[in-house]
Amino acid sequence: MKKILFMLSSMNIGGVEKSFLSLLSTLDKEKFDITLLLLEKKGGFLSFLPDWIKVKEASWFSAVKPVILQPPKKTVHEYFVKGEFQRIPGFITTYFISKKLDDRYLYYEHVMKNIPPESTKYDLAIAYQGPTDIIDYYISNKVQAEKRISWIHFDVSKHKINKKLYEKIYRKFHELVVVSDEARKQLVQLIPSTKGKARIVHNIINDELIIEMSKEAITFDTNYKGLKILTVGRLSEEKGQDLAVRVLAKLRENGFNVRWYCIGEGKYREKLEGLIKELGLEENFILLGSKSNPYPYMAQADIYVQTSRHEGFCLTLAEAKCLAKPIVTTNFIGAFEQIINGENGYIVDLNEDEIYSKLKLFIENKEIRDNLRKFLSKEKQKREQSRFSF
Repeated sequence: MKKILFMLSSMNIGGVEKSFLSLLSTLDKEKFDITLLLLEKKGGFLSFLPDWIKVKEASWFSAVKPVILQPPKKTVHEYFVKGEFQRIPGFITTYFISKKLDDRYLYYEHVMKNIPPESTKYDLAIAYQGPTDIIDYYISNKVQAEKRISWIHFDVSKHKINKKLYEKIYRKFHELVVVSDEARKQLVQLIPSTKGKARIVHNIINDELIIEMSKEAITFDTNYKGLKILTVGRLSEEKGQDLAVRVLAKLRENGFNVRWYCIGEGKYREKLEGLIKELGLEENFILLGSKSNPYPYMAQADIYVQTSRHEGFCLTLAEAKCLAKPIVTTNFIGAFEQIINGENGYIVDLNEDEIYSKLKLFIENKEIRDNLRKFLSKEKQKREQSRFSF
């Protein structure tokens, strides 16, 4: 039986975590002994993990987390208050050298030097939430494994990774899995040394499960008679929900009877709530919060819109296709690998006018929406079972 370690930050409700659950569904528990190491053992998807998966929490993370996330002045102050004076010179020196050289690897080496290595040796260790500095560093430096893989879900040209850090980290990985062709191109362009290691494995979509879960009975604004637009994703600037709010304001202003719903949660909520109030959309732009099962809402929506500024693959687009939803998406890199423009959805430039124009076309032309639904219903989805050999 092959021993495999996966590492994620948590099991919060999100695309990476959802793709991980889909991947697990393809694995045979008789062949694999799987351990999941979480930085923090929390999240709405924890209960969705199969009972045969061993789940561990990184006991060391609580001590390291503030050092990584808070301003260095605060870390120095905390060392001083605790009387840990001997830690201050090394921390300050490493911080400024790594900043001067623009090399965060030196910083992580210092911060993580007292973290004990993983006690178990694995056949395979996977940093599944790549690129995430601390997870990739831990798997590459603190885990004994015959093979190490970093699974890259994001567009590194937009993710603002520290190039020198990842040049060094990726040397220690045997393979880099990237979720889209364009994301792989961006990775190789940024870090040419990854060319021979990087390969594409698209996120796995379990059609039958999505369709079955979409049948769950919910109450979704049943009294509203207009068209329902849905967007799913973490509330963040990169997901572009602010564009959705402004587009809805323009649609309502021009007399279109539509409501826009967002499933997801995040630090951007307060800003979005302010914008919604500013534009007088409290009754028509609805933040639904996180949903462990977004599919009934997706199934009952009239139009699905993805407003992301950047994505790697974008699982929610694949899910909307599975449920035969008319789709409008912005032109991030993963969109072009899923949408044939004008056939099974529409790809628009990343601006309010483009999104508005295409939604106006959808709203005014039921025939276009119906044709897209018919095309998607008939389209033989090429749902890839994992092309990854464990």
